[in-house]
Amino acid sequence: MTTAERRARLARRHFLSDPAACVADVAAGVVALHATDPATVHLSAAARLGESGTVGDAVDAVEHALYEERSVVRMLGMRRTMFVVDRDVAPLVQAGCAVDIERKQRRLLLRHLEQTGIPDLECWLADVENATVEALRARGTARAARLAEDEPRLRTEIVMAAGKPYESTTYITNRVLFLLAAGGRIVRGRPGGSWLSTQYEWSLTADWLPGGIPEREPADARAALLRRYLHAYGPVREADIRWWTGWTAAQTRRALADTGAATVDLDGAPAFVAAGDVEPTPEPEPWVALLPALDPTPMGWTDRDFFLGQHRSALFDRSGNIGPTIWCDGRIVGGWAHRCSSEGTGGVVVTRLLEDIGAERTALVEAEAERLTQRLHTRLSGAVVVPRFRTPVERELSA
Repeated sequence: MTTAERRARLARRHFLSDPAACVADVAAGVVALHATDPATVHLSAAARLGESGTVGDAVDAVEHALYEERSVVRMLGMRRTMFVVDRDVAPLVQAGCAVDIERKQRRLLLRHLEQTGIPDLECWLADVENATVEALRARGTARAARLAEDEPRLRTEIVMAAGKPYESTTYITNRVLFLLAAGGRIVRGRPGGSWLSTQYEWSLTADWLPGGIPEREPADARAALLRRYLHAYGPVREADIRWWTGWTAAQTRRALADTGAATVDLDGAPAFVAAGDVEPTPEPEPWVALLPALDPTPMGWTDRDFFLGQHRSALFDRSGNIGPTIWCDGRIVGGWAHRCSSEGTGGVVVTRLLEDIGAERTALVEAEAERLTQRLHTRLSGAVVVPRFRTPVERELSA
């Protein structure tokens, strides 16, 4: 499997050279849209919805898909990360990833609660969770603060990192809501503010998604999720799969066996693609794209050399989070940022190419930056988009 083939697959299957028809198609194409930073979902969709998919249109399209049509849902998933996934993928993420996360985080919260002296902690925590669900049922939708008013035990305090310089005291409110969400009982709805807000209204999952999230057997869910990942990102190595999913080695190997994944040669070492997915991909037309921080495409592999080259230190933070990137024909060639204009008339997209891509491609990048500037200005009325995780090039360009 050549580098050229991998780049062609990335371009076509992630809707970077060929636009998607709708937000659900975008989410399905990359399996899951990163949603830790709310702006990422909208900007990732805008980059994949074609010329008609302006940022404003993409915001409206994402909000319609999330909150009205509900063809996609925001949920906790792989690596304890927030994603937006289509309805068909949600049960796979829930059974294949979120169940294990909920179990581990429950044990951790119970250990922290031991310091409170509350007897029979497991029963106590289950009672608090059930009472919180009933409070939410009575309200219909609510933010965390309102639920804590209805269920005062959510304001139980625990000490984090006891004895460390960064010791802190916090309520268990968000941790209990985390467990309920990871368990599939509640779901994040509309944000309390704009599309850039991280304060969400909570709803019961069964109310938000009629019928809730269908249950799947965990091993079957992992195999089905892996098939989708292999189609979107293959060829991948076992390390890529484990990193992207957060699974153990045993879970990964069981899922690979259950999918019947095909093995191909990748730089002299074995890698995996979906069963039967070995035909060459037609070469896409020349393309450029400005992808946001934490976009799912560059976050799809742990081994990124085939599209990243020598640009890792400039475009990633120390925790492995990628910033805004410029793409050209299947590889990263630079970074960008959204900063206040010197005239004070609003935000402007500024770019930095990290390699020579020729005059023609450079002109395409400049045109794309100007289009994105105008689209963001129209939607944000002069505000700027600042990534949650800052990277060297983005910081420098934003200054």
